[in-house]
Amino acid sequence: MDPTTWNLPFPAVVAALFVIVVCRAGGTYLVGRLAAYGARHTRLSRLLDSPAFAAASARIDRYGAPVVSLSFLTIGFQTLANLAAGATRMRWLHYLPALAVGALAWALIYATIGTVGLDLFGRLYALSPIGAIGAMAAVVALIVGYLTWQHRRTASS
Repeated sequence: MDPTTWNLPFPAVVAALFVIVVCRAGGTYLVGRLAAYGARHTRLSRLLDSPAFAAASARIDRYGAPVVSLSFLTIGFQTLANLAAGATRMRWLHYLPALAVGALAWALIYATIGTVGLDLFGRLYALSPIGAIGAMAAVVALIVGYLTWQHRRTASS
């Protein structure tokens, strides 16, 4: 799925990506909700009915909306956040606005930075595959170096 090949105006590309991510993330939420419903018919029902789980669910329902929105700025955690929101039965009133904000942010980022970066990498690869792979390795090394530096700085504090 490469939005740069869609030949649509930018707002239409963002709208299409928004719909795609709302369907995907909303579907993940529903899978979590259905899994929790199915678990109610197993031995897990005691855990799901426990006061501790009820308290945790209430906290996620109350404070989890920003986590759901911010999860769209990550890779991988997005799916887990939506699944957890469904499994803990986050109320629609809290989930839908968080989904809308996060999906819009994701669509805007993907339609701009994501596609431009992918296009630039493709052009560089066409000119020099070794140069493109080297550039990618350098970016990964910078990210790993930064994360290592942050971890050491935090650990020494």
